[in-house]
Amino acid sequence: MTADPIGGVWNYALELCGALAAHHVHVSLATLGGQPSPVQRAQLACLPNVTLYESAFRLEWMSEPWDDLDRAGQWLLSLEREIEPDVVHLNHLVHADLPWKTPVLSVGHSCVLSWWAAVHGSPLPLEWTLYRRRVATSLQAAGCVVAPTQAMMTQLEHYYGPFRQAAVIYNARDRRLFCAAHKESIILSAGRIWDRAKNLAALAAAAPSVAAPIVVAGEATGPDGNVVALAGVRLLGSLDPAALAAWYGRAAVYALPARYEPFGLTALEAALSGCALVLGDIDSLREIWGAAARYVSPDDPEGLRDTLNGLLANTALRTRLAAHAMSRALQFTPARLAQAYLTLYRNLPGEDRPGGVPQARTPIVRTAAGQS
Repeated sequence: MTADPIGGVWNYALELCGALAAHHVHVSLATLGGQPSPVQRAQLACLPNVTLYESAFRLEWMSEPWDDLDRAGQWLLSLEREIEPDVVHLNHLVHADLPWKTPVLSVGHSCVLSWWAAVHGSPLPLEWTLYRRRVATSLQAAGCVVAPTQAMMTQLEHYYGPFRQAAVIYNARDRRLFCAAHKESIILSAGRIWDRAKNLAALAAAAPSVAAPIVVAGEATGPDGNVVALAGVRLLGSLDPAALAAWYGRAAVYALPARYEPFGLTALEAALSGCALVLGDIDSLREIWGAAARYVSPDDPEGLRDTLNGLLANTALRTRLAAHAMSRALQFTPARLAQAYLTLYRNLPGEDRPGGVPQARTPIVRTAAGQS
């Protein structure tokens, strides 16, 4: 399994690896995009079924990545020869088209083309033509392409399809990592502040007229070195998981007015912490949360202000909304995540071989809730 230590893919991989341990599955975790932090290494040390293989090869969305990705491909193939795995599980968008001897799936956690359309509302610059070609070639070669929501799968199919097989498997978080403390009149948000998709500037615009402090956790320095400032909100910087969980526990409301969010792990973490959710009105977040959240157009800071103030002023409504979100969040369990992936692994297209993954006969679509 590949992973990167940069964003939500890391937590997704940890949850899946940990849940697969109950099924006696050993995971060789190959990192790209940067070195794991000391905190991330400590997290891995708690997973005896995981062996770490490290690299810092650039990912496909990074600047001038192609030479690095070619070297990464050779490294991954050498790991396949060494490990002889039953499945290759890619959590990035290239390398499924390598000459693997093992059945391969590729998970589309996000992509530049759908991000650009949501954030800029304009065609992608020509400089990204090679990215689109390489990603399409890779995903079309994969035994199965997985997305964390149907909304994200629709985007992947639009830009890079058709695929041999497609599966939608919702992400998960372990409820034991989060708890609701005494709720304070605090609005919390979390995410990469430099990422315009998170639309945290809308929170800053609304902040002067909101009747509670707004605090934001996340990295403000982007990959290009630019630092994004948000006036009117309290910036917490990058927090370790325990510190962020403590803020979730304190906050009465979690706000994520996102323009683009293929799943939204931070919203799930907040819901497990007893927060009421105020989210961007986009297809993926509505798919996950339904009536368990309040939605605001990413282009409506006044609507965001009014929604936040309305929840702050109505404790009973806020409490009901938080309870609804908690009930919904408890459906996204690591056990269901693991079971959905085990079903997928067993049905991947591949050569029938002793100890291997049997040849799939029909396309499959599974979710973390086990629906088909």
